Amino acid sequence: MAEETERRAETPAEVNGAVGVFVLLGKQLKLLRERAGLSQREFGNLVGYGPDQISAMERGVRTPRPEFLEKADEILNAGGLLKEVIPQVEEAMARARTRHPEWYRSYAAMEADAVELHHYSSHAVQGLLQTQEHARAVFAKRRPFLSEETMEKRVADRLSRQQVFERSPAPVVSYVLEEVVLDRPIGGHQVHAGQLRHLLQVGSLQNVEIQVMPTYVEEHPNMDGAFNLLFPKGHPQVAYTEVQGFPRLITDGEEVRKIADRYGIMRAMALSPTESRKLIEKKLETL
Repeated sequence: MAEETERRAETPAEVNGAVGVFVLLGKQLKLLRERAGLSQREFGNLVGYGPDQISAMERGVRTPRPEFLEKADEILNAGGLLKEVIPQVEEAMARARTRHPEWYRSYAAMEADAVELHHYSSHAVQGLLQTQEHARAVFAKRRPFLSEETMEKRVADRLSRQQVFERSPAPVVSYVLEEVVLDRPIGGHQVHAGQLRHLLQVGSLQNVEIQVMPTYVEEHPNMDGAFNLLFPKGHPQVAYTEVQGFPRLITDGEEVRKIADRYGIMRAMALSPTESRKLIEKKLETL
């Protein structure tokens, strides 16, 4: 089977070894959690994280934030072990580089510190919203086929981007999802149920609004596919699209204005965040 040639940026480990700190810390975290007799889900509930996020931190592919380490130290009775490494973690975070393909770096860098992020998803769950299991199922069915190593790298990169939700100050984030996105059971019903629960979890964040565009809507202002809109810190709004692996970062003011106008119309036509949450809950109940 042919494998897709990947134009990929170096990982932090390849650049400066910073990821080694996260891998070692992840192993310690897992040992302490298991010693406390807690599952990833149970521990996650205590610290305010999902099991996917805990798993990613234990594998060293997600950076544990200082406030998380302080709370985890107390819950796991670590005796200061986790608190003690916070300075080293902060230093490693400062040295770590974004792990994405070269062609994606400019957008990923803007996404990481954007003050506003807005997404329209026409047929798939947007990357920042995907669970680990959902992301793995997506890459497993990718054509040409990807190797196990490449899939794990892609999943890790996708999960690492989700730290944008934990930033302070938090960015303003909104989504318009076509209803079909909620209906396609990527990875099977169990994985899909976990993805719907994750949408409800992320949608409950104070700075995030998720709206669903019902399939029954007879008119639609945008039939040109998915896109992202974002306001980079200190810069004008830009748009990003990707079709069949061909990315496009749109900076022309007039083009961006037209896309933003369509997005505004879609938000007005879609279900409200409260109505959307009820719809997601209803779909989850039927699985």
